[in-house]
Amino acid sequence: MAKQKRVYGCTECGATFSKWAGQCPECQAWNSMVETVLDTTPTGGSPSRTSNWTGQQAAVKTLAEVTTEEMPRQPSGSSELDRVLGGGLVAGSVVLIGGDPGIGKSTILLQTLCRLAQGMPALYVTGEESQQQVAMRARRLGLPEDQLKVMTETCIESIVATARQEQPRVMVVDSIQTIFTEQLQSAPGGVAQVRESAALLVRYAKQSGTAIFLVGHVTKEGSLAGPRVLEHMVDTVLYFEGEADGRYRMLRAVKNRFGAVNELGVFAMTDKGLKEVANPSAIFLSRYDAPIPGSVVMATWEGSRPMLVEVQALVDTSHLGNPRRVTLGLDQNRLAMLLAVLHRHGGVATYDQDVFVNVVGGVKVLETAADLALLAAVMSSLRNRPLPMDLMVFGELGLSGEIRPVPSGQERLKEAAKHGFTRAIVPKANAPKEAPKGMQVIAVTRLDQALAAIFE
Repeated sequence: MAKQKRVYGCTECGATFSKWAGQCPECQAWNSMVETVLDTTPTGGSPSRTSNWTGQQAAVKTLAEVTTEEMPRQPSGSSELDRVLGGGLVAGSVVLIGGDPGIGKSTILLQTLCRLAQGMPALYVTGEESQQQVAMRARRLGLPEDQLKVMTETCIESIVATARQEQPRVMVVDSIQTIFTEQLQSAPGGVAQVRESAALLVRYAKQSGTAIFLVGHVTKEGSLAGPRVLEHMVDTVLYFEGEADGRYRMLRAVKNRFGAVNELGVFAMTDKGLKEVANPSAIFLSRYDAPIPGSVVMATWEGSRPMLVEVQALVDTSHLGNPRRVTLGLDQNRLAMLLAVLHRHGGVATYDQDVFVNVVGGVKVLETAADLALLAAVMSSLRNRPLPMDLMVFGELGLSGEIRPVPSGQERLKEAAKHGFTRAIVPKANAPKEAPKGMQVIAVTRLDQALAAIFE
């Protein structure tokens, strides 16, 4: 039997001590010591010393000797969730889902497990709700209840023991912050408890081939609560975006060992749970009876597909010493930089103006292809001149005023043409040899050329 010893380790330098202290004696860091467990069994007596996550004997091979095969994927029943996961569930994978309270984490997982339970063993473990509460939610959403097994437990040893007995192929643990291990004396949710509990679940998933979903709480800054190593231990990390009181939810992959990162799935919250949105571009485009100032449509690239979003800007005279620069869905520091480029190379000063920029629908645009569209919306609001409703703009702006190309320009133009846009202003390097049918593509290389083409 393995002998274990409780010690306190510094998260900054890694030094271990027998007692807790507010300051690490080695590196002098404050509040960096957390409880952990050391295995004191001799090397020959512990199987964990000679085996990896899968419990197999460690062996050294060349890459040519390693046999590779396509990982079979299990469809989850939702095309948007499968897109974010990289094509479906992989046996033995561990997926961590984070998001604000009430955003829909438990809802989408309960929907997924109720569907999967019709064809395979599934187990839903909850440490936050009772079995009655889970059953009430399933009935309210109109989900099949006859196959999914539910367990209320917070001790990780009991969870793993039950899972070995039930042998589910897919399991949900809601949430990892409520789970604790009896090997540690600290309260659930602590750094050591979360790390050790997650390690046991990851080991079980790799050994048994069970796909596991972990629900993670987030801090007020929006990052996952607990140790950062939690995101390194799992295979996939998904974040829910959007307002809890809004209609639409965006599920984004920020880490995926089995697919592309920054893939985006769009869902609509209804009285029957989360419904997938097959055509996201249509819901993020506002329909006006007449053009309005400060609004322009751009084509952003999310994971492996283009998506049309509307960028809005409001420019107003500032009565403050420091004019405000406020962004929603865009980088605020990049807005300040683009306004400086607009002044230097476009001859338009905004030092006495408040500038507010918003991406409609709560979408976060993380790429630089929004630069040209952002300045077009700012200029439209500043001059009070509406832009044509059939105009689409994208392009990256350099500090010297040049318009730089962006990836996948041809796919962006096709997406715009599919939704009825007839004009597009793009970087010259993204101009296609043959424009999509019914679309006029205007290629520009400098900021002054782009502004002239937009406001001709």
